[in-house]
Amino acid sequence: MSQNLLAPGAVLILWTLVVLIWAGVSRFRAFAKAGIDLKAAPPGGRGADLEGVLPPLTNWKSHNYTHLVEQPTLFYAVILILHAVGGYPAYVVWIAWAYVVLRIVHSLWQATVNRIPVRFTIFMLATLCLVALALLAVIATLG
Repeated sequence: MSQNLLAPGAVLILWTLVVLIWAGVSRFRAFAKAGIDLKAAPPGGRGADLEGVLPPLTNWKSHNYTHLVEQPTLFYAVILILHAVGGYPAYVVWIAWAYVVLRIVHSLWQATVNRIPVRFTIFMLATLCLVALALLAVIATLG
């Protein structure tokens, strides 16, 4: 794994795009299977309108994509702050990689199995990594 603090952010961005494609492919397959013609859809339709229309397994991928553009935005900001300040110890990079690995595991779990107790545990572990990085960013910028 790279010791560059920006590498975990780049990997998470790429993973987010993979999930976006996965969600799109899954949805288009579900549309075809359900006989849904997108050309006949009313203007202004949104993904949330598909809840209860498409199978949950299809919607889970879309839900996860949404999650990947929520909390990780804080991760991107924190690693940019730490990178800008510079001089961070190697364990900071390992915490960032741990966050990314946990988010990928969370994605795979949510998109396929989606049992909430396990998903929540994975999410909380990732969140603890993010909290640690945020505290380190505050220390680095105040010091």
